[in-house]
Amino acid sequence: MNLKIALLAGDGIGPEVTNEAVNVLNTVAAAGGDTFTYTSLLIGGAAIDAHGTPLPEETLKETLASDAAFLGAVGDNKFNSLPPSERPEAGLLKIRAELGGFANLRPATAYKALADNSPLRPEITEGVDILFVRELLGGLYFGQPRAWDKTTDRAHNTMVYTRHEVERVARIAFDIAAKRDKKKVTSVDKANVLECSQLWRAVVTEVAKDYPTVTLEHQLVDSMAIHLMNRPRDFDVVLTENLFGDILSDESGVITGSLGMLPSATLGGKVNLYEPVHGSAPDIAGQGKANPIGAILTAALVLRHSAGLNAEAKIIEDAVVKVLEAGYRTTDIARGDIPGQQTVSTSKMGQLVLDQVTAELGAAAS
Repeated sequence: MNLKIALLAGDGIGPEVTNEAVNVLNTVAAAGGDTFTYTSLLIGGAAIDAHGTPLPEETLKETLASDAAFLGAVGDNKFNSLPPSERPEAGLLKIRAELGGFANLRPATAYKALADNSPLRPEITEGVDILFVRELLGGLYFGQPRAWDKTTDRAHNTMVYTRHEVERVARIAFDIAAKRDKKKVTSVDKANVLECSQLWRAVVTEVAKDYPTVTLEHQLVDSMAIHLMNRPRDFDVVLTENLFGDILSDESGVITGSLGMLPSATLGGKVNLYEPVHGSAPDIAGQGKANPIGAILTAALVLRHSAGLNAEAKIIEDAVVKVLEAGYRTTDIARGDIPGQQTVSTSKMGQLVLDQVTAELGAAAS
């Protein structure tokens, strides 16, 4: 198999963590006799510096010609004075829209080895395995009109959803839930206040009728934010609109121990887009402090959803668990008061996971 991957390393720690993910992908490809080819492209602040725009035409063209796109992170405080449409984040929103992926999958897994890293008690987080399915192309992030009138000190955004947009992402969530052990979907909205959420709840309820083996519950977003911290084990697949999913999936970093642990995959469009959930973290860029695990787990999602290599994806995920169980930590998940832990750099953590993946691939082949 030849998989063509667009590499959009982006800004801040993006290039560092992307490099570690690519090393793992290359090892898997070599072991299986596959070929992964990469096209490095500019996006975000790096693209603004080079071309004056956060998403150059070449980047979009080459990405659309690829089989998958891997994005590191975008954003830098030095661009905060620019209008929103010209900032690095505008490039991310535009490429999401152009690729057409509407279902963003964000796993949140509680790792036993990191139980003491979460501010939540271990008995709260033990066994948590949540998959957020976030609608990615609608809501406040894309609704029109939107404006900030600085002469009147008035700004407005528009939340818009259609029945089609809600139904298509809901079916993704129910299809996934039907294949999981708990077979449960929790749909998150604000139906007590927002008409968009009333439409959301009505459509999701209708879709649920086609999935008799899946249990559906509805939660208001403010209640869900509390329940996610108090009883996260009660949740399986969590279905949300764009803004709510962005916030709640980031909140789940408390469960895993760090945002640096969270991967994501965006499906349903012309080209699948993969990106770790963490941001660009420009304050630690180039210092070897970034956690590459989110990016490495995102590489596993590339294998699962774009290459059809489910066994190899599982090997990567298991390798991460073993490295964590051995006590290795990047700074974001390190606890100096816990014996047996060793703080390592970005590249060292990447190498440790890579070594474990190599060993597992060798064992599988023998």
